[in-house]
Amino acid sequence: PLDQLEMNVRKQQEICHEAPFYTLGPLVTDIAPGYDHITSAIGAAVVGWHGTSMLCYVTPKEHLGLPNAEDVKQGLIAYRIAAHAADLARGNKRAAQWDRELSKARFDFDWRRQFELSLDPETAQAMHDETLADDYFKTAEFCSMCGPKYCPMHNFKDIDWDDIRAVVAERKRDRLTV
Repeated sequence: PLDQLEMNVRKQQEICHEAPFYTLGPLVTDIAPGYDHITSAIGAAVVGWHGTSMLCYVTPKEHLGLPNAEDVKQGLIAYRIAAHAADLARGNKRAAQWDRELSKARFDFDWRRQFELSLDPETAQAMHDETLADDYFKTAEFCSMCGPKYCPMHNFKDIDWDDIRAVVAERKRDRLTV
């Protein structure tokens, strides 16, 4: 279970005198046959954060059958995400820079850059193009999830931050005078 992962990593580090530790998984729950790559990637992120040296990926077919190429791809991607999340939690500067760059590309609606920085550029672009296929949308400042009217990143740019600061300052003054 998730709440026991840190303790198990610490115990391994102590017993094995900090020798590099390798894990397959661990699955944090056993209720999701067909999705073990997800349940184990959650565990992998946690044990990676707490010091596990190497993560061995799990496929969706774990305990069900021999994986095919797509299963292997799904397992590898899940584990690359888990490893990246662990790197972020451990303060890895390169991992944080990658996240910042992709976040900036998202905020700027730089679709080309988002796809370039994506863990799986082909899938990211295919998903975008599936719902917004017309060439016009290759530079659109919204996606099909919220559209132009409700896009939080688009609307965020329209906020008058000076007005927000004034309201916050006024409320702080009101609280101090009560």
